[in-house]
Amino acid sequence: MAGRGDNSRAKPGTGVDTEPLRRAITGCVRSVAGSPEVEVVFANERPGLAGERVRLPELSKKPTAHELAVTRGLGDSMALRIACHDQKIHATMAPQGQDARSVFDAVEQARVESIGSLRMSGMATNITAMNSEKYAKANFSGINRQEDAPIQEAVAMLVREKLTGEKPPESAGKVLDLWRPFIEDKAGSSLEDLPAAINDQQAFARVVRHMLSAMEMAEDVGDETEEGEDEDQSSEDQPRSNEEEQESAEEEAGSEQAPAEESEASQEQMDDGEMDGAEISDDDMSDEGEDDSETPGEMRRPASPFDDFNEKVDYKIFTQEFDEVVTAEELCDEAELDRLRAFLDKQLAHLQGAVGRLANRMQRRLMAQQNRSWDFDLEEGYLDTARLTRMVIDPMQPLSFKMERDTKFRDTVVTLVIDNSGSMRGRPITVAATCADILARTLERCGVKVEILGFTTKAWKGGQSREKWLSGGKPPTPGRLNDLRHIVYKSADAPWRRARRNLGLMMREGLLKENIDGEALMWAHSRLMARSEQRKILMMISDGAPVDDSTLSVNPGNYLERHLRAVIEQIETRSPVELLAIGIGHDVTRYYRKAVTIVDADELAGAMTEQLAALFEDQEQGGKRGGRARRAS
Repeated sequence: MAGRGDNSRAKPGTGVDTEPLRRAITGCVRSVAGSPEVEVVFANERPGLAGERVRLPELSKKPTAHELAVTRGLGDSMALRIACHDQKIHATMAPQGQDARSVFDAVEQARVESIGSLRMSGMATNITAMNSEKYAKANFSGINRQEDAPIQEAVAMLVREKLTGEKPPESAGKVLDLWRPFIEDKAGSSLEDLPAAINDQQAFARVVRHMLSAMEMAEDVGDETEEGEDEDQSSEDQPRSNEEEQESAEEEAGSEQAPAEESEASQEQMDDGEMDGAEISDDDMSDEGEDDSETPGEMRRPASPFDDFNEKVDYKIFTQEFDEVVTAEELCDEAELDRLRAFLDKQLAHLQGAVGRLANRMQRRLMAQQNRSWDFDLEEGYLDTARLTRMVIDPMQPLSFKMERDTKFRDTVVTLVIDNSGSMRGRPITVAATCADILARTLERCGVKVEILGFTTKAWKGGQSREKWLSGGKPPTPGRLNDLRHIVYKSADAPWRRARRNLGLMMREGLLKENIDGEALMWAHSRLMARSEQRKILMMISDGAPVDDSTLSVNPGNYLERHLRAVIEQIETRSPVELLAIGIGHDVTRYYRKAVTIVDADELAGAMTEQLAALFEDQEQGGKRGGRARRAS
């Protein structure tokens, strides 16, 4: 931040008292934000902005110049958001559609950051350092294909370049170069109009909407939108703009920042407090479940059905010391992930035609359920232009209004939990990985977020847990006696193009070991319960009952199966999460109420498609279908 006089106190490697730095940064954030009421906290958690509460990363004992610049850049970015951004205008002008909204949000963040960069050179340096760190953590330098490059970041980089004249940092790699010809060809004229509108958010947003329209990502904003803020619109335009404003306002309340960070940040990064650039969404702060969160949605989260579970179920865990929750990137380097993904694609090259047909069929079925439907002949609502003759003949005529029916389909998250046990080796795990890939891609097109998880153990025959049990004198009935490994292949907020190669990890030799299904379901369920979406769907893909030789050798033979049944019952009877299962080669209908069993792994894609499509149809049709997915064996 420009004008700070504390740089001399923070020379790399000297070890300093960071309290003066915190005070200086806090004062600067408040000054830029234009509000002495802004609260600034430093914590080993993910940076975020909620209302006027700014959370910045904790400074190390020996902060480097780069670390200070990044922290100051984060503070500047959030302060500029408070000072230069009007949430109501943003919500009103925001487009529909996930991709278009992502670009719109990213460009708005680029606008507010550019305002600060143009006003103060020190602030420009800090914001550049922040973005450079963000791009480096996201490994943008390793992106060489357009389909892997996030278009929202590319557009934001180009807009920032047009507004400030600064080129993207080196860590941004080829992301902008991959998209530049397309963006400039489609929206070049609109780009030239942005600098003149930088200080007028509404005019700037209008130009951005022209850009999105030129790139065929969203509808343009007509002149009637601006006029409609002060006077009535036509009956067809009014419900659309009201709906957009309502939806966008809801999203804005939970997401007050550029979306690239929202979509790309994994849940593990939230838990570990990693910093991925200017992560300044309200939703970020609410998802972390802080006691002091200012997001009111936290108070509405349902209680977990497993709060009193241990009191009812005879299930013990000898030790959780050696359990781990890891991402695919932590288990495998990028080069090997690319190689494994290429191997996976090669194994299923002959299925690409069928895969495309399935994806298109499911997308058509799901998108059809998002079409608007209306109730007519109402006494209040939006004026029905088709009934205007009634008003002319008799101004007191009632039943001349219409109202759009609520559609709950969009606010949905789906979690796929894939059995990574040794018995899935070969064809089953290959097809499971590919089908998860298909489903994530298809549902993402429909605006439904998808999380892909896997579960196995770290070792055969108990691992370190068993060694500790042996060294402790072999106490009787120790309970679960193995080291769990839960894998996050794709978090719900990560875009598919970023996570696709992670699924190749399932092809890695030695990954698939034993399976403890009950605890995997509880883990996946807890992640779902922390989500803000109204509808939550959990799909288990497995090839049979839980098996762990170490645990079963020192406990009753049905120990793990009994626990799995208890977990399933809790979710099915006490949780808002909708649970369904697909068994590959084994009957899982004996465990799950909503389940289907397939004989050949090649049937998995069709089974997943049909089961999820049936769930969404049940939601829309209600009593017509009885609200149940089909049960087959």
